[in-house]
Formats: sequence, structure tokens, C-alpha cells
Amino acid sequence: MNLPQAFIERTRQLLGETQYLPFEEALQTEVPVSIRPNLTKCDKPVEGEPIPWASSGMYLKSRPTFTFDPLFHAGCYYVQEASSMFVERVLQEYVKEPVVMLDLCAAPGGKSTLCRSVLPEGSLLIANEVMRNRSQILAENLIKWGHPEVIVTNNDPADFTDLTYLFDVILTDVPCSGEGMFRKDQVAVDEWSLENVDICWKRQRRILTDIWPTLKPGGLLIYSTCTFNREEDEDNVAWIAKELGAEILEVPTEAGWGITGNLIGKDFPVYRFLPHKTKGEGFFLAVLRKHGAVCDEIPKRISKTSARPDKKKKGKDAKQPLSVPKEAKTWLKDADAYDLTVNGTMVEAFPKSFLDIYSWVKQSLKVIHAGITLGEIKGKDLIPHHSLAMSTALTETYPKAEVTYEQAIAYLRKEGLVLDASVPRGYVLLTYRQVPLGFVKNIGNRANNLYPQEWRIRSGYLPEEIVTVW
Repeated sequence: MNLPQAFIERTRQLLGETQYLPFEEALQTEVPVSIRPNLTKCDKPVEGEPIPWASSGMYLKSRPTFTFDPLFHAGCYYVQEASSMFVERVLQEYVKEPVVMLDLCAAPGGKSTLCRSVLPEGSLLIANEVMRNRSQILAENLIKWGHPEVIVTNNDPADFTDLTYLFDVILTDVPCSGEGMFRKDQVAVDEWSLENVDICWKRQRRILTDIWPTLKPGGLLIYSTCTFNREEDEDNVAWIAKELGAEILEVPTEAGWGITGNLIGKDFPVYRFLPHKTKGEGFFLAVLRKHGAVCDEIPKRISKTSARPDKKKKGKDAKQPLSVPKEAKTWLKDADAYDLTVNGTMVEAFPKSFLDIYSWVKQSLKVIHAGITLGEIKGKDLIPHHSLAMSTALTETYPKAEVTYEQAIAYLRKEGLVLDASVPRGYVLLTYRQVPLGFVKNIGNRANNLYPQEWRIRSGYLPEEIVTVW
């Protein structure tokens, strides 16, 4: 790897000569492979080395063929860089009660799925991504994760500004110069420049200024980057504390984890993951608490704002809205906890406890997924949706058919299947190793594949050696 000369000089000055040499050597080594199991779907033990700052994260001995592992597509685990799992320590330390949380720059979804796993029960997570194509990937990964108390949006940070004091916690894993990605992304090396570093720290401050009004007084801001330079790291944290008004908080760590602290001679706590000291990629994190006390009027404001009626067409051109089919309610555990609605032809379920917030959010943001999509109404038929198959709220309503590995891969390629003659006709939930994989419509001589076309495995071959997590 040929590092830019300006990067070498700046990083050598930041780390010091004795630390820079092993740092540069570490950038030439292979990236550790790590995953985080979804314990609501698969609680089988994983062979590997535990990640010390993550309750379920594991380093793997080798890289599995993730694309050809059906349990990966079923949401049983997420392939996540180990250092970024440190977000869990922050939430465990400072979030003890249900919260409304925003993951602002969330795609592809590693930190969002982590947060959704460790937030207290009764919390709502809003995960946002500004890039449209990446927001679809974010929605896919959160749907596969299966937790219903989630909203996925596709917006610029400035679009959130009107949602004053909505969030108890905001995670801003801001776009950065990507120095921490050099080891696995040659493009990051090629695109690095001093000019880009300058653009990045200024953009990060704009993002933080836009989002700051939405954080409640007393709320938490988790600020992170995947870069090493001080401008995007310590300097920005100091700017947040001084200009926006926040206290910088400490997160308990252990010396054996190899996490590095502040490198610019200041006494406030930050958490740096350097590849020659910690087993992971480059990562930086700081936690801040916004000054001020939470106001009791905030919940009233949400209710008042969300009560504004939606504008609907009237007269002869207005289409009669479809009603929710009765059977939809039987598909959900604790169905009374959900509000069921029809959006176009899609039947959706959203937790009643957050309806006011959801209504408020829809007025300012572009929502691309919320709660659970139960199914699509086509004539007199209600076709179950893949979101339902992935949800942990799915009941035992549908007959199940256990499939082989070869059948599972064929299904994930969106190919037709022929099921055993004992499988009843109609909508059937396929399982692989007893884990839901998705729906088919069994018509006897074949089963029509209902897997989402855009999620299919596009590769038409199988590797000679298949290595899976379990």
C-alpha cells in the first residue's frame, strides 16, 4: 500500500515516531473478520474469539462465504467491523430507560442493528441515510434483523431540523475522509487529500448544527468517524462542546482492550481504535451530553403537531381506501399493540405506542420503511410480505416447510422450487435450520417464489468450498 506522503507526515506527527512505524505496518496486514449474532433469531454458539467490548460480537478464524450462507440472508447475524461495536458500551453505560434514538448516517446498517439489539425494550429507533440507493440497503438489513420498533428514512440532516427535541439519543457516524478504511479499501487511499480532510470537517460541523435542535436537553450525542486526523476527531468534539453546548462524557474501558485516548494534549475523553493496538479497523468515538434539562412540554408538542389532519382528495376523483383484511391481525404476536393501516395496496403494522411520533416524522421526512409490512392486497387475496417473514413478531399462522441448503440457495436466487408432496397448497413459510427464510405460494407442481427480486443472490455459481458461520 502506497500511502499519500501528506498523510504519512500528518499521522507521524499525531502519533509520534515510535507509534507511527507499527501503525503503518499494521495497515499492511489483513483485516480481522467479525460478526455479531442476532440473538432473537439464532442463539447457537459461534466458534471464534469474543470481542471484549461487545456482548455477542466474535472474531472469526477465517472469512466465511457470506453470500452463500442462508442464515446470513435470514438475519441471523451481521458482518460488522469490531471497533464500531464499541457503540454498545456507550448505550449500556448511559441508556437505562426506553428512548427515541436517531442513527443519522446509518447505511448499510451495522450500528443500527446493534443499537436496535441493545436498546431497552420499548425504545424506538429511527435510522436515516441521505443516499437513496444506500437507504434501500439500510431498510433491507433492518427488515432482515426483524425488530418492529424501527423507522427507516431517506433524508438530508437539514430535513430533521423541525423535529425539535424529538430524540433522547443521536448517533452521528458522520461521512469522513476514511483514513481508517485504508487497509480494506484502496479507493479510500486513492481519494485521500488534504483538501478532502478540510471539506469533511466542515461538512461534519454543518451536519451537527443541523441536527442539534432535534436532541433533547440532557440527551446524548454519540459522535464517531472512521478516520485518524485530529480535525475530524478531537477538534470537532471540542467544537461541539464549546459552540453547541455539551459535556463530554467518559465510557469505562479496560486497559487490555488497547483503546487509545486523546492525542492532542487535551484532557477530555475520546476513544481511538488504532490498528496496531486494537484488533479492528480505524475508528474514533466520543460521547457528549447536551446542556440543559428536559422540558415537560415536549410530549405535548409532539401530540399537538401530529394531530394535524392529512390532506386527502375529495369528490368523485377520490378513490375509496382499501380496508385492512381481518386475517392480517392473526399474523402478529400481541396484535393489539399494533396499528394496522393500508398504504396504497400494502398492509402495514406499526407499534401504537409511537403513533404520535410516527405521524410527526412523516410530515417532515421521507419514510421508506416503518414497523412491519404485513402483505399486499391483490383482489381478494392478501399476499404475505417478506418483512413479515423476517419479523420476530410473526405468529405460527402459516404452514412451514424445512428446505435443504441447495433449495435455500435456489430460493435466495429467486428460482422456482418444488416442495414435498406433503406440504399443503397455499402460502408457506420456508425455513432453513428452523429459521424463517421467506414465503412461497405452493400450487402443487411448483412453488412460486415470493423472495424480493432486488435482494436475490445474483451469482449463478457456487464456490468449490462453502464456509458458513454455523
